[in-house]
Amino acid sequence: MKPLRPLIAAIAAVAALGSAAQAQPADWPSKPITMIVPYAPGGFADTRVRLLARKLGDSLGQPVVVENKAGAGGVVGTNLIARAAADGYTIGTGNLAPMAVNPTLMKDMPYDPQKDLAPIVLIENSPLVLSVNNDLPVKTLADLIALAKKEPGKLTFGSSGVGGAHHLSGEMFREQAGIDIIHVPYKGGSLAATDLMGGHISMMFEMGYSALPAIQGKKIHPIAVTSAKRLAVLPDVPTMAESGLPGFESYNWQGIVAPAGTPAPIIAKLNAEFNRILKDADVQKAIADTGSQAGGGTPEEFGAFIKSETEKWAKVIKAGNIQLQ
Repeated sequence: MKPLRPLIAAIAAVAALGSAAQAQPADWPSKPITMIVPYAPGGFADTRVRLLARKLGDSLGQPVVVENKAGAGGVVGTNLIARAAADGYTIGTGNLAPMAVNPTLMKDMPYDPQKDLAPIVLIENSPLVLSVNNDLPVKTLADLIALAKKEPGKLTFGSSGVGGAHHLSGEMFREQAGIDIIHVPYKGGSLAATDLMGGHISMMFEMGYSALPAIQGKKIHPIAVTSAKRLAVLPDVPTMAESGLPGFESYNWQGIVAPAGTPAPIIAKLNAEFNRILKDADVQKAIADTGSQAGGGTPEEFGAFIKSETEKWAKVIKAGNIQLQ
C-alpha cells in the first residue's frame, strides 16, 4: 500500500491547487478595471460605455477606466482585448463589425472572435431607420422597391463606409428586394446624412439616434425600421418585415467581452452586474431615447447571437461580393 501514498498526496495537492484557483476570483476586483472601446471618443459606442462604466465602478467599488483604441474598423481595440491577461482586469466592448463582420470581410484577422474572446453580455441592439430624401416620390417601402425596379441602377444609398451596419443593411435590402441600387460610401455617417438631407443620395439606413433630429425636422422621410418591432420613438414607422420583406432584421449592436480564459466566476459576476445595470432607470432611458433596445441575458446567449450574426452577414457579404476598397 505504501506506493499509493505519493499518488494520494499528489492528487490532494492538485485538488488543493484547483480549490485555490477557484477561490482567487472571490477577491476580484482588488484594483481598477480597464474597459477598452475599439472606437474613437465621443461616438455612440463610447458614450454608452462611459455611462455603464460609471455604474459598474460604483457597484464593484473599484474604478472602471475607459480606454479608446480606435483603428481598422474596431479590429485594433478588439485585438487588444483578446491579447490582454485573462484575469478580469481588462474587458471591453464587442461590437458588430469587429466581432461578426470583419472575420468575413477581412483577409487577415489578428484574432478569432469565437476562440480568443469570451462573451459576457449583450448591452444593446440599435435598429436602423431607412429614410429617403424629400424629393424622392415615395411614401412606403413598396413604393421605393417599385421605383427601384422601374429605374434600375439609378437610386443610391449612402453609408459611413464599407462593411458597416449602414452599408450591410443596404446590401441586404438590395438582395432581399431584388433591386439594383448603387452604394455610395462616405468617410463617416454624418457626411452621408448631410447628403441625404441635401438630396444628393436617394436613401440611407441610419442609426436612430442620428436620424431622429432630421426626421423630426422633416428634412428626410422615414420609410421603415430594421427591428422586429416598431420603435417607441417612431411608433408610426413600420418595420421592414411589416412593409413586405419578412425576416428582415438589422442592428448595430454592442456587448461586453473579455479575453478567452477569464475565470468563469468573474464572467458570471460581470454578467450579473451588467444585467442589473441594464435595468437601471437612467440606463434604460438613455438607451430608449436613442432608438435602441436594451440587451441582457446570459454569456451563452450572447455567444449564440454573435455566431448567428456572423453567419447572417457572411451570406450578405458573399452574395454581394463585398470587398474592402
